[in-house]
Amino acid sequence: MGKIKHFVRTLKRDLIINKIASSYVVPTVIRHIIYKWYGIKTKTKNISPGCFFGGNNISIGENSFINYNCFFDNAGKIEIEKNCSIAMDVLFCTSSHEMGNSDKRAGKGVGQPIKLGQGCWVGARATILPGVTIGHGCIIAAGSVVNKDCEPNGIYAGVPAKRIKEIE
Repeated sequence: MGKIKHFVRTLKRDLIINKIASSYVVPTVIRHIIYKWYGIKTKTKNISPGCFFGGNNISIGENSFINYNCFFDNAGKIEIEKNCSIAMDVLFCTSSHEMGNSDKRAGKGVGQPIKLGQGCWVGARATILPGVTIGHGCIIAAGSVVNKDCEPNGIYAGVPAKRIKEIE
């Protein structure tokens, strides 16, 4: 019975959330209603088409904007506070694996949370890795890979992302 429940839950997510709701033909207000019905805690209607949600363990604050084709894998909680701007193709990767033995290095799957503080701006195709907290008011440059926490009010860029500038 557990396999059937898992199949139905996955089908519901992939068909309703990641195909229908994320479609370019679905109006924004309908997309918002479907996401809330699924359990995504969003206080904004500004979620563009093409986004993928690996689950509903996510909260998105008021007046935040999610651009096209963002990926939220949701093995761990994702928290996006208010007034954040997320550019297109940003990856929020909360999943990883424990290190296994030499026969299979990718051991048991684990999820770690990601938190994006108030007022952050994440540039196109940035990758935010598991366990990262980005402090309020940060800018993450396009294409950056964030693998460590970011202190508030800074510009972070590069692979891996490093603080390159203080901002007021």
